[in-house]
This record gives sequence, structure tokens and C-alpha cells, in this order.
Amino acid sequence: MMSGLRFDTYDWTGGREAMLRFGPDTGPIVIAALPLFEEANRTRQFACTILRALVGHGIASVLPDFPGTGESEVATVEARLSDQRRAYTDLSQHLGTRSYALSIRSGALLDVDADVAGRWQLAPQTGGNLVRDLERTRATGKSARAPEGEYAGNHVSLDMLDELRGATPRDDGRYRVVRLDTDPRPSDATYAGAPLWRRSEPDNDVVLAQHLADDISYWIASCEG
Repeated sequence: MMSGLRFDTYDWTGGREAMLRFGPDTGPIVIAALPLFEEANRTRQFACTILRALVGHGIASVLPDFPGTGESEVATVEARLSDQRRAYTDLSQHLGTRSYALSIRSGALLDVDADVAGRWQLAPQTGGNLVRDLERTRATGKSARAPEGEYAGNHVSLDMLDELRGATPRDDGRYRVVRLDTDPRPSDATYAGAPLWRRSEPDNDVVLAQHLADDISYWIASCEG
């Protein structure tokens, strides 16, 4: 059994992407999907803290890049939601039937076609809401003077925006929705904490991450049982 952090790659029908691996080589494995665009930078450290905490529960995980995200060789402007979903599905097939989706915000838009054992979503966001957030950001401050197609420093194609507008998280089968206690929308559980995806700079919340790792662990155990 291996634990800790390892660098790895995975292949999908459109190429190869990088990913981080955490935890043991056996048992259930979590596929973590960060939010799209700038929120990914704000939550990456937080997501890694959750995944490291899951190692203490004996749960493995991966944090992959998808086409047009992270260190991907696909430029952001060339990214398509359909390609990102294809890459997620190919990765889940490679990892096997005991893989579980863990998503933060718009990351919940990526796993909808994958045959996973269950879906755990933190503050899931629809594609329509994401596009509206991008447009509000572009309409304020320095972003208002940005070139067409640029949103908070991200160059996004019209095709990507069109795909996002109609995209929604998958909410059937085994799935669990968790929200912060300041969010009044329906959920299976709430926890105290600040929405790190709204911060102007990347940040972390170790206490919240541990609570969420405990929640994920108990939920996976109930699915496995």
C-alpha cells in the first residue's frame, strides 16, 4: 500500500493529461473535480487538503487536469465542456467501478456521463449560473475593458459558453449535496465555513476540509456497505 502524493498521467481519447494521486493503491478511489476557470485556482489548495485528509480514512483519490484546465497543453480558449466530460469518463473507466465523484461548484458539470459508484457535490453550480458569474465579472472594474472573450483573465470560446449555458450537474442515483451553512438551498448536510471560491486570492480552511473529508468517508462507507 502506498500513501502520500504522487504525480501521474492519464490518457483520454483526445490526448494525455496530468493528475495527482493520493492514498492507497486499493479500495475505493475518489475523482476530484475543481471548479472551472478562476475558481479552480482559489480552491486547489483546499481540495488537496480534503484529499490528504481522506488518506487518513484509507481512501485513495486523484486530482486530474482536464483539457484546458491546470497544466493542460490544451489552451483555455480551445477548451470544450464536451471534451472535459469525455476525459472524465475515460479516466473513470480506467480507474474502475469503485470510483466516486467529488466535485466543487462547477466541477459537478464534468462527471455527468461517467459510470461512477456515487457523486458527492460541494455547492454544485449549474453552467448557466457560471456563465452569469463570468459575465458579471467581465462587466465590472478592469474586466470591463478586457478583449472580447476574456473573462477575469481567461479566454473562453463562444462554443464553450454555449455548452455551459445548458449544463447541469447530475442528480440521480447515489449522490450527496453538501453546502455551507450560509447557503439556504436544499442539501443533505451543511457545514460552517467561508466560500473560498469567492476570495480574491487562493486560500484554505483546514477545519472545514477535515469535516468534509469525514463526511465523504462516512458517505462512501454507506455506499460500499
